[in-house]
Amino acid sequence: MTISKELLDELLKGVERPEDLLGEAGLMKELKIKLMERMLGAELTAHLGYEEGKEAPPGQSNRRNGASTKVLKGQDGEMPVAVPRDRDSSFEPELVKKGQTRIDGMDDKIIGLYAAGLTVRDIQTHLLDLYGLKVSPDLISRVTDAVLDEVREWQSRALERMYPIVIFDALRVKIRDADSRTVKNKAVYVALGVTRDGQREVLGL
Repeated sequence: MTISKELLDELLKGVERPEDLLGEAGLMKELKIKLMERMLGAELTAHLGYEEGKEAPPGQSNRRNGASTKVLKGQDGEMPVAVPRDRDSSFEPELVKKGQTRIDGMDDKIIGLYAAGLTVRDIQTHLLDLYGLKVSPDLISRVTDAVLDEVREWQSRALERMYPIVIFDALRVKIRDADSRTVKNKAVYVALGVTRDGQREVLGL
């Protein structure tokens, strides 16, 4: 998976100031929490053997059983994460293990894997070598698909019929070249539309 325009759109949505992106209540922290919850949900799906919202296999008594909130501490301070549960308590998540309270180094683990253009096998090797996490290719694909579904939903959202102000600016970002697989600095030109209420929306890249 490589960095796409849609993913950059999602990251920039509603960002007006540096603190909107990197602050205590910024987008990056929120994104990490949501991605961790998605990964945990995908782990539970792999454990139970059926998708959320679907019927369990015949004869299987174990089911989803809501979620409990765990407050994790890391470089971004405290992060409340909803950890899914199963009825017989046999689910042992790899991403956030039972009893774990700190997530130091989680920045690279989450943002790096989903935005650095790594393949499924690259992600699997990265997690094993650096963090000792044994994650199956199927689980990684489930997580990637779940995140992309949210991106597609955002991409197809309805825009305003008119924006009184349109702002054009450029960001310097690191993008992996699909052909040479090298990372290059490139200028991404962003079109921001400002509504009558003063809300900014990314219109295109």
